[in-house]
Amino acid sequence: MNEKIKFIGQGFQDLFVYTVLNGKKNGYFIEIGSAVPDHDNNSYILEKNLNWTGFMVEYREEFRNIYKEIRPNSIHYIQDATTINYYDELIKHNYPLNLDYLQIDLEVENRSTLDVLEIFDKTVFPTYKFATVTFEHDFYRGNYFNTKELSRIIFEKWGYVRVFTDVKMDDVQVGPWEDWYVHPDLVNMNYINTIKKDVSVDYKNIINLLTSKSIN
Repeated sequence: MNEKIKFIGQGFQDLFVYTVLNGKKNGYFIEIGSAVPDHDNNSYILEKNLNWTGFMVEYREEFRNIYKEIRPNSIHYIQDATTINYYDELIKHNYPLNLDYLQIDLEVENRSTLDVLEIFDKTVFPTYKFATVTFEHDFYRGNYFNTKELSRIIFEKWGYVRVFTDVKMDDVQVGPWEDWYVHPDLVNMNYINTIKKDVSVDYKNIINLLTSKSIN
């Protein structure tokens, strides 16, 4: 793998995807809540360095032209994430049944996070699998709509394995904010079992795990 890549994901989610998929090239992602197209973006390095393509979903209109300029390989949806028919869009663009990365990073307070996951539960997950998933439940903000527990029920129902539980930025500022998953049909589970943690862990410890344990 190319050790010279500089990962820029908010919590190094891009390093997680890159490492678990062994530096896969030409992959496919769906990034829901993509915000800024490069800085702190979880799919930018995948697209720029590994020629990935995917769906970028963001409701703020000011990103439209920037996406076109900086993220030319991707398809850009500038609209409310809860209004998109993801299954139809995957069919329309002829995406494979096995995709590589799903990010859901929305607003837990208004239930959009859980609403989108429930859309995937009903329409996408019965047909499509994702090798890696990072899901932002933002539990540190409060237990809005029981998002954390309900999301875990949905992911487990579809066979996903939670690799990192209640990922946090650090012990002082930001508590548990995401869960990171893999689908065992699409990844090397022997490797996953060497890094999997069942307790809350901050992203700096995850970086150490990912960089110290070889997938080979």
